[in-house]
Amino acid sequence: MTQSSLFVRRVLISVFDKSNILEFAQSLTERGIQLLSTGGTAQVLADAGLPVFKISDYIELPEIMNGRIKTLHYKIYAGILGRRGLDDAIMRQYNIQPIDMVVINFYSFNALLTKNKMCSEEEILEYIDISGPSMVRAAAKNYRNVVTVVDSDNYEKILDEINHCNGLLSLKTRFHLAVKAFKYVAEYDNTISDYFSYQLLNNRCVTMTDKDNYDELSHRFPKKLTFMNLKFTKKQDMRYGENPHQRAAFYVDTCAKQIGSVATARQLQGKPLSYNNVLDMDTALECVKMFDKPTCVIVKHTNPCGVATSNTISSAYVKAHQSDPISAFGGIIAFNRSLDKNTVQTIVKQQFVEAIVAPSIDRDCLGILSGKKHIRVLECGMFSLRKPDIDFKRINGGLLIQDHDVMTDLHCLETVTIRQPTDEEVKDALFCWKIVKFVKSNAIVCGKNYQTTGIGSGQMNRVHAVKIAISFKEQSMLNIQGSVMASDAFFPFPDVVRIASKVGINCIIQPGGSIRDQEIIKTADRYGISMIFTRIRHFRH
Repeated sequence: MTQSSLFVRRVLISVFDKSNILEFAQSLTERGIQLLSTGGTAQVLADAGLPVFKISDYIELPEIMNGRIKTLHYKIYAGILGRRGLDDAIMRQYNIQPIDMVVINFYSFNALLTKNKMCSEEEILEYIDISGPSMVRAAAKNYRNVVTVVDSDNYEKILDEINHCNGLLSLKTRFHLAVKAFKYVAEYDNTISDYFSYQLLNNRCVTMTDKDNYDELSHRFPKKLTFMNLKFTKKQDMRYGENPHQRAAFYVDTCAKQIGSVATARQLQGKPLSYNNVLDMDTALECVKMFDKPTCVIVKHTNPCGVATSNTISSAYVKAHQSDPISAFGGIIAFNRSLDKNTVQTIVKQQFVEAIVAPSIDRDCLGILSGKKHIRVLECGMFSLRKPDIDFKRINGGLLIQDHDVMTDLHCLETVTIRQPTDEEVKDALFCWKIVKFVKSNAIVCGKNYQTTGIGSGQMNRVHAVKIAISFKEQSMLNIQGSVMASDAFFPFPDVVRIASKVGINCIIQPGGSIRDQEIIKTADRYGISMIFTRIRHFRH
């Protein structure tokens, strides 16, 4: 039997978030509505002088197992699930009182993890609510006969309707509240599922003794993936996506609170960030994090076009811009030090720039930049290297996931040629190797004295990437001779070595692993080039 309007006589209240609950309960009692409640909530209501009937008294059983069992009783669930008219006889037979409204919210699982990320597994388990979600689900299922309230923001509207309709609540209201309740329970369950699945994904909290029966636990990625342990909140709408005909928005991962990212950066001036701005800035910021000394990274179309390290960020910027002044026009500039007045003045005189991001911005910088209101200026806070996590890419009909490409310690560096690199060449080789990780494949980075002298990116073959990289000498004041060359993947043929020798490359750093490695090494020996193998590849597609 469906009731278009429900007369509320009895309310079950069990809430962790007690915001406005006293006012709500007071208004209910003033209308003669009976309050039924669990221990903690019942105490709060009783302490405020409200008449409340404890659930333990109603079911004639105490709360047991340190509160694990409170409401798991047939009289509670039958009272919630009972269909008015259809189930009245069976309810009278077993002395079951109908419950017309359920007011319940749970302890926030996300709040627990945020407050104490070092919680033990036992603590986590104790905070998983069993009866709460069950009661909410039962009430929402029986929305034709029961009101389900999970959000304190709805208290006022419910009271207004009850008061205006002489104690009645409409079917429409009950339905909308049921939809909200189902969503609330689903989000709660998903949060818990995500947490434990994330532990499994990262090989944590595995205490099985008979692991032979749990083959799936030994795999990095589960067979079925219904989550990515990600919860996103919209930070802003974009004017458009990569192109004007594409709609776009920027969402922030609410589970990742680490500072030093574009997502957590604070914009101090300039136009709203565009979709492409965010992509470029992320590349620039993650790249500049790789360096300890004052460094500047300039990015254009998601590729570094100029990178330099120096004694100050001002001189680092000058060197980075000098590397490729044509590509730097309209680029994104990132620093790993506070942005100072001298650097800003140099940037404004030197080039047109879309955005600047730094850990902090000296206050006097904004006075200078205020005359260039189009420049987006972001302060990201002090940062550390990105922690190992999961990357994913959407494809049509599927999802690719992988470990984030963390720059591991280069303990496998091996010089494979007769000529040994000098100390300076090793330093430049490592400098270029950090950068090539952020250049689209096929990728080549040339550098000398902690300054890029050429970058070739996104080519279908490595020879073209090399030719683009060495062509930088035609558009800048730099001399590529004496540079080090880094390649994101091995050389399939020795042709790259021959080209490098013609422009004066003295040292090459690359992963190695080609079937022609010996031929390539011999070619390097013939031209007096030292070659370092890293045994690590850095494709970036």
